[in-house]
Parts: sequence; C-alpha cells; structure tokens
Amino acid sequence: MAAPLNAAQIVKSQQFMVSDALASRAAQQCARRMALALGFTGTASEQVVLSVAELVSNLVKHAGTGTLTLLPLFDASRIGIEVETSDDGPGIADVEQSFADGYSTSGSLGYGLGTVNRLMDEVDVYSTPGAGTRIVCRRWVRDESIGLEAGHLWDVGVFTRPRGLAPDNGDAFVVKRSDSELLVGLIDGLGHGPLAQKAALAAQQYVLSHDAQPLDKIFFGVGRACKATRGVVMALARFTSSNALQFAALGNIEVRAWTGKQRLPFVFKRGFLGSIETTVHTQEFPWNSEWLLVMHSDGLRTHWQWSDFPGIETEPAQVAASRLMRALAEDNDDATVLAVRRAQR
Repeated sequence: MAAPLNAAQIVKSQQFMVSDALASRAAQQCARRMALALGFTGTASEQVVLSVAELVSNLVKHAGTGTLTLLPLFDASRIGIEVETSDDGPGIADVEQSFADGYSTSGSLGYGLGTVNRLMDEVDVYSTPGAGTRIVCRRWVRDESIGLEAGHLWDVGVFTRPRGLAPDNGDAFVVKRSDSELLVGLIDGLGHGPLAQKAALAAQQYVLSHDAQPLDKIFFGVGRACKATRGVVMALARFTSSNALQFAALGNIEVRAWTGKQRLPFVFKRGFLGSIETTVHTQEFPWNSEWLLVMHSDGLRTHWQWSDFPGIETEPAQVAASRLMRALAEDNDDATVLAVRRAQR
C-alpha cells in the first residue's frame, strides 16, 4: 500500500507529558490528525483516538503521570501508527488479566485494556510491579474494499442453529473476503446459552476487525478479548490465494478436507481461548481447486467418513453444509457447519 502523498515527510512523531484531561485532549487531537494524514478512514481514526483516550485514562488513574508518544510507521508494504505510553507507577501484577473487561486495580469500573485490544491490531505490555509500565500499540491502514476477484473466487456455505428451541446460539462463524484472500473460521463458546453466545460473539468481533493480522496473532488477541467470558474454541483457515491455505486451531472444532487421495495433516491443540495465555502454530498447505474444506462444531457427530456422503465433493458449498447438518446434528447442542470450495466457473 502506498503512503498518502508526502505523508512520510509531513507526519512526524509527537510526545506528550500526560497528567490531566487537558493533556489527554491534546493527545487525542494529535492522534486524529496523524491517523487521517496516514490514510486511515474516519472510523478507523476515531478508533485510534478512543484507544489513546483509554490509555491516557489508565495512565493517569494508576500512575498519576507519564508520557504518550505517537509514531507514524512506514515499511515496504504497509502504513500504520504506533501509540506508546510509559510511566513509573506501581506496575501491573497480572498483565493478561488486565485485558478482561471490568478489571481494575484502582477500585473504579474501568475496562482495563480490553477496549484497546479490540481496537488496535497489536498490543504489547511491559510491566514490573513497583517499577512502572510501558504499553506499545499499533494499528495498520487496511484496504476496506472487497476485490471483485475475491467475491467470485470462493463458494462458502454455512448452516448454524442453537440447541433445541433455545434462543441463544453459542456458536459463531467468520467469512471475510479481501482482495483475492478468504478467511473463514468457526467459533464455539464453552457451554450453552447466553454466556456461551457472549464468548463466541466477542471472539467473532475480534477476528472480523483484525482479519489482516497473522493467524497466531489473531488467536492471541481473541484470548485477550475473551478474558471476561467463559472462553471459546476456534479454528481459522486463510486461503492466501487459490492454491495456498493457512490453518490454525485450538480446541475441539472438527476440520476435514476432501482431497481425493492426498492427506492434509491438520494439527489440533487442546485447550481454549480466554483463560491462560495460549499460543498456536500456523500450518501451511497447498490447495487444489477441486478440494472441499469442512469445519463443524461438536454439535455434530464426529464419527463420519467422506464415503458416507457420496458426491458431496462436487456439490455447492451451501448444499454440502446443509447435507452434513441434516445427517449429523444433535439436538442437545449448538451446531454449525461451514463449507468452502472454489467457485465453479
């Protein structure tokens, strides 16, 4: 992505000493001007400003005073903004817990760093109890358009429903197209009912707003976004082109690929997102235009074979998803099936 005209020359880093609301407003105004000059949309610029406001509020609340630095970021392929705060306050005893909504060490009803995690692409916290805290956040300019190629390249089908007659579905899914890429995913909130739905929707919202990030970073961010929830299991697949697939998963999401005689050795790590810090490994596979990828939650029986569904590999994705749902779904659990194949030309 090319930088806005002369942005590298006209956008300079800025630093503020922050101790009150007046300094906070000045930092927010500067962040807005910098973000717009770098090419962020109006909505994205306001999200950066909101993150600055939250960071300054936490800094003043917990340390009394400190510094905030705004830095434009330029590299060969992307443009962004970095927001850094630094203080000599009491530090954070449990960094990951500070991302849970409602968490506060000052007796207030603050949201900790949860808001910042949702709005920024990257958040790094360096803190030592009694020796201060340094927080570094980055947001990258994104191409908000969907290319015509992406819209016609992939055929995606989804079928989802809550258990029984329940009003709340603890499953959620992701379908996000950009340029020639496609990101799909399946999310299952732990348990059932409204609390499972809350967890699944928190994860879904994070993935959809951070879809351009590497898969391992998306998983890390979802773990933080789900700190104040029951937690989720999740699988994500990114088709980086028509013949390349990236995959990562944590927990009991079933993922299979119809590939003829070739086998794709998907690795599944046990655990869930929202409790302890968890890392995942991203796998990369070649992809064939004749193949079919299927993901489903544990609301469907897992003991099935492709031979149980003759001809499914040639069917449209929505037909394949519906066929699996009708045959395998169980009434006592939320159930979701997602199928992906190359669109038929």
